[in-house]
Amino acid sequence: MKLWDIYATMKQDVSYIERELERTITTDNELLNEASLHLLKAGGKRIRPVFVLLSGKFGTYDIEQLKRVAVPLELIHMASLVHDDVIDDAETRRGQLTVKAKWDNRVAMYAGDYIHGKALMVATELKQPEIHRILSKAMVEMCIGEMEQIRDFFNTDQTVRQYMLRIRRKTALLIAVSCQLGAIAAGTDRRIDRALYRFGYNVGMAFQIRDDVLDLTGTEAQIGKPPGNDIRQGNLTLPVIYSLQDPELRQPLLTEIERIREMNGETDVSAALDMIRASAGIKQAEQLANRYTDKALSVLEQLPNIRARKNLKDIAHFIANRSH
Repeated sequence: MKLWDIYATMKQDVSYIERELERTITTDNELLNEASLHLLKAGGKRIRPVFVLLSGKFGTYDIEQLKRVAVPLELIHMASLVHDDVIDDAETRRGQLTVKAKWDNRVAMYAGDYIHGKALMVATELKQPEIHRILSKAMVEMCIGEMEQIRDFFNTDQTVRQYMLRIRRKTALLIAVSCQLGAIAAGTDRRIDRALYRFGYNVGMAFQIRDDVLDLTGTEAQIGKPPGNDIRQGNLTLPVIYSLQDPELRQPLLTEIERIREMNGETDVSAALDMIRASAGIKQAEQLANRYTDKALSVLEQLPNIRARKNLKDIAHFIANRSH
């Protein structure tokens, strides 16, 4: 099943959020406008806004209220991608040139800052202090996660636990609070918003692990960027960490990773990819992602049996099996 098939029952509201995203970041400054809209127009899964809307179905559903959560969360995510592409010196994302590649680092950094600022402006329209506290904390944790990733570039001694803490901050928390804040904005009781947070957290962990696997196993057509981009940047993800635990593979893989580091990533990484793909690391990472998906599905059983619950279940399955 394709993701947009899952979204079919929400087509009108998802399209409305899409228009609101564009309206929010449109500006009279021509360069800033073009750069800010560039990533938005490249598309995206819109997982975070959809989680907000679906979570809102468990309470009093009001699209005008929920958009003030859905739009900021997607804009925060977008801004982080624009900044990530500067840090990673990435040329493509979603099959298109990155903002930094089409313009330059300066334009990309200010475009990302602008998108962040617009996200906060929309969020201020919400009169629930709890939402602001949760959202602010998630943004702080995202930054810490990104800094931890930079700190651990080419760190071949990092542990699985370090990786898990990093992706919790980088990815899982924003997905978790997308579910939680949609419920809070819709006035659900605390039991439901906490359950949706746990669902989102487990889905977010599975999402990032699967993303890291795809970076090593996918094609450029599938993932919208050259495979092996993480290892070029020195971002050693879960399959690599598992592969380095193989006594027979560790030394040759260490040698190859060190060569990539010495070349600043400006080299062919196919030898490293071949080693990782031939190891048990990919399978081990996929098994862990599946365990997180199972946890997410288990949490859903605690929620009222409405159509939104089935939609959330379908999205969890999509994330577990996605190829892009």
